[in-house]
Amino acid sequence: MTYFIVKRLAIGLLTIWGVVTAVFIVVRLAPGDQATVALGPDATAADIEALRHTLGLDRPLLLQYFSYLGDVVRFDFGESYRFGRPAMDQVIERFPATVQLTLAATVIAIVAGLILGVVAGKKPGSALDRAVSTVALGLQALPPFWVGIMFILIFALQLQVLPSAGGGSLANLVLPAVTLSIPFTALVARMTRSGVAETMSEAFVQTARSKGLTEAQVLTGHVVKNSLIPVVTVVGLQVGTLLGGAVIIETVFAWPGLGSLLVSAVGNRDYAVVQAATVLIALCVIVLNLAADMVNAKLDPRIRLEARR
Repeated sequence: MTYFIVKRLAIGLLTIWGVVTAVFIVVRLAPGDQATVALGPDATAADIEALRHTLGLDRPLLLQYFSYLGDVVRFDFGESYRFGRPAMDQVIERFPATVQLTLAATVIAIVAGLILGVVAGKKPGSALDRAVSTVALGLQALPPFWVGIMFILIFALQLQVLPSAGGGSLANLVLPAVTLSIPFTALVARMTRSGVAETMSEAFVQTARSKGLTEAQVLTGHVVKNSLIPVVTVVGLQVGTLLGGAVIIETVFAWPGLGSLLVSAVGNRDYAVVQAATVLIALCVIVLNLAADMVNAKLDPRIRLEARR
């Protein structure tokens, strides 16, 4: 197990280096200049050049990169020129709202997806199975931003039962969490359905039935447990994807999280905040993937054996 964890950590470190490098390159290749955006269109060339010098943007790109890597190792991303405070402090201040939204969406997706998947998979080929599979496929194809807008029109403007934007209360959380969870719910339902349908035909399931176990006992004690490995993998990967998808949903619902901060920082060329937010999201994705790998290795010893080869 130790070798398995060390190998995954090494892969995670390489991934972080790749993300850090990609973010550095992309933000500097993007159209526009941070100094020009900060000072506005009325700034003189001398003022712009002075700010570029202060921000270190006039140094050779390679020197900027190595300096940036050294700062990242210390978890220092510099100050946000818009807020006048450390960029990571600003990011961490917004991060709990994004975590709250992501966790709510994850809980909704796992609960609803598992229920739908088990209901459909225990009777493969039935009308209920076909209905659930069709609905799941349709939900997975819907653009989340469009679903969010439709929810605002229906539940906030027409029915007036839920707020359309903002944060700070459970009512504000409902619409963005459900919107963010819909594609994830569909994916969990499809993966669970496939796993349950395949496991139902295994010999050990017939043996469990022959021992006099009820259908509920067979499902919960044998079928669902042995169908969870691919689902756990998908959940670990998708939670990281939700953190990225929250950028769009937070913008649609004006949710005060990391996503809306990141969109604003990109528009204002606030490099420090963009880099800090992106690296933090990447770290979370890597940790979640590692946790999913460890859970899978615990559920299936064959994964640990494969990792030693």
